[in-house]
Amino acid sequence: MKNATQTAPAREKWASRRKLVQPKAINVSPDSLVNIGTLSPGQALPVVVEPNIKDVDLMDWLRNNREWMESTLLKEGGILFRGFGLSDQTHFEQFINAISLPLMEYMEGATPRVRMGDKVYTSTEFPPERSISIHNELCYVMTWPMKILFYCVTPPEQGGETPIGDVRKVLQRISPETRDRFERKGGWTLLRNFGGGFGLPWQTSFHVADKKELEEYLPSARVEFEWIDENHLRTRQRRPAVTRHPKTGEWVWFNHIGFWHVSSLEPELRRLFLSDLGEEGLPFNSYYGDGTPIEDETIEELRRAYEAEMVAFPWQVGDVLLLDNMLVAHGRNPFVGTRKILTAMGEPYTRQDI
Repeated sequence: MKNATQTAPAREKWASRRKLVQPKAINVSPDSLVNIGTLSPGQALPVVVEPNIKDVDLMDWLRNNREWMESTLLKEGGILFRGFGLSDQTHFEQFINAISLPLMEYMEGATPRVRMGDKVYTSTEFPPERSISIHNELCYVMTWPMKILFYCVTPPEQGGETPIGDVRKVLQRISPETRDRFERKGGWTLLRNFGGGFGLPWQTSFHVADKKELEEYLPSARVEFEWIDENHLRTRQRRPAVTRHPKTGEWVWFNHIGFWHVSSLEPELRRLFLSDLGEEGLPFNSYYGDGTPIEDETIEELRRAYEAEMVAFPWQVGDVLLLDNMLVAHGRNPFVGTRKILTAMGEPYTRQDI
């Protein structure tokens, strides 16, 4: 399936956007312990922090430079920490502690992950020949993480980058007509079907043990639901397409519209699903907020806007990528070889606009 995938032509698009040059220093921090730079001239995202001297204690530096980290995230959206000799999961957990990030569960998740510790997971377990479409993590949930981190344990032999892009800029690339149409139609609606043998079971996605617990959670999460039969659950949730960042006040394109749309399926799989399950029975689909279909050409416009803003870089052992999850979207390129990237998300924020 392509709900989080793109095929060979898209893979070539991403490859053409890779930034393979070495980081260029733009300044040295006041304490001269680290260099602060970029991956290439004129490319603001991500900011790159590297040691300026041997054996820098990154955790101590983080604790002493929280204000710089927070202000840089709000301005640029992402920071890559590289070359600090972080060699195992313990170092990643120390990093999380050093920035005092309150972690969250992967609530209402849609893709398989392996729990590696207390709210630390592998990145999405998905076939290596597939790419994962660009998205902001859990932006369809009422409470989402303001920050997300990725830690490279093992980089793949080839590919496997995590493309990132500024969704403030993505929003500016979307035509006023399309933006207005989503606003007039009440944003967008996500439909999901659980229990048909596709995707995660509802018990895993919602972290509940039984139907009673699920039915207590869903109304509080502004999710409508119906039981089609004993094991088949159908949910709908309506969300705005554009959201204001609570700290910067900026409007961002913050949704899973293209990620979930039926056009993200491979053409043959889309035909088979629609034939066998009908539109209401699809594992997932996105609509306008009023429930009417979103045109394929509109979804293609959204994908072009994302693609125009994406940058990617090869992972190195020990890399930690810290993103403001509302300002920067991420995905995954296809890869060859073993790839192990850990992820954690935190600093919960609850939507106030619905």
